[in-house]
Amino acid sequence: MKSKDIRKMSKNDREKKLKELKLELVKSRSRNSKVSNRTKEIKKIIAKILTLNKSEEVSSKEVETNK
Repeated sequence: MKSKDIRKMSKNDREKKLKELKLELVKSRSRNSKVSNRTKEIKKIIAKILTLNKSEEVSSKEVETNK
């Protein structure tokens, strides 16, 4: 999943996707003791979503303090 696709998602959609990915990550870890390519991909997508959520949170706080 690309960053631009994540940006297009609403906050609720990102939260749902984050929960799905975390569940998938747990399942993939239990299936394989080794770290697979899919596991790495899931981790990257989770990081992208969390980073975007955090940056939006910070920017909204900046807007509030500038008022």
